[in-house]
Amino acid sequence: MSDINELLEGLADRLAGIAADLDEAGFEQLRAAADGGDPAHLAAERRLQKARRAVSRAVAALRTPDDDASPL
Repeated sequence: MSDINELLEGLADRLAGIAADLDEAGFEQLRAAADGGDPAHLAAERRLQKARRAVSRAVAALRTPDDDASPL
């Protein structure tokens, strides 16, 4: 595996961990909303899920070979 592939995979792994953290935080906000009914928790959960989806797209981009890339 080339150095660049190792770099990309390492970054993807780190971002996958961040996505998991965002998911966990989102579930915590849903639990808090169910317990207290504060709409701020639902708004926070939506923001966290939006961020998680963006990070997940970044992970997929890093793990997907670039078909247009010329060989080094």
